[in-house]
Amino acid sequence: MNTQIAPFKVGEKVKFTSENRRYTVRAAGPRFAVLNKPFNPKKTVIYTVVDLQEGVRGTENMVFGLGAETPEQCAEMLARLESGQSEVSHRNLVNLEIESREEA
Repeated sequence: MNTQIAPFKVGEKVKFTSENRRYTVRAAGPRFAVLNKPFNPKKTVIYTVVDLQEGVRGTENMVFGLGAETPEQCAEMLARLESGQSEVSHRNLVNLEIESREEA
């Protein structure tokens, strides 16, 4: 596990270097975290999955994902990631570059 980055806490706000708006941690474990932020034009959210062990983030590799709008959907996604049923998509992978973190 990447010991330089502490695990996330649910409710924490995270600003990534390449993003303008902060994400909110919706589900978190020792290795993975599911974060989202509002996407108002479509009245939905944009999400990202953080893999602390690999030091990357991206979307889940499920072709027809089940969403990350609600806390329940985020918890289900986290469970899939932790059990190995899914992983962070290699097609949408970016390095984990955190600008700031704030506890809720």
